[in-house]
Amino acid sequence: MIVLPTAIREAIFERAREGSPEEICGVLGGTHEPEGTSRVRSQYPADNVAENPRTRYEIDPEQQLAIFDRLEARGEEIVGFYHSHPHGPARPSDTDAALATWPDRSYVIVSLEPHKIGSWRWRASTDRDGADADGRFERERLVVD
Repeated sequence: MIVLPTAIREAIFERAREGSPEEICGVLGGTHEPEGTSRVRSQYPADNVAENPRTRYEIDPEQQLAIFDRLEARGEEIVGFYHSHPHGPARPSDTDAALATWPDRSYVIVSLEPHKIGSWRWRASTDRDGADADGRFERERLVVD
């Protein structure tokens, strides 16, 4: 489960509206509780530097490192990432799944048409020999607090 404050949810929706028709993206900071609940405390917008920002997102690598430093300085953990689908559903696309790399982190996706928000955890997989294999997204409960 991920707990997302109302103010952060609204800020992400507003940014998605302003950024449309391109996808917006950013990092979510907060805490991971022992039973698996993630609590978002902050959101850090980032520039989308994807070659085609209308259909995919890529967080600017330099900004991402700076955000990670800010999170660490504030005593926060990387809870996950967010991005928008301006004209698509609030669920991971095939491209999202192919590019996901952060196991056990949340990927929050905002759709503008329809106006909706969803969250998924990326679960890494290993093959029989213990080598990395393709992972998968698992839908997680999103609670707006």
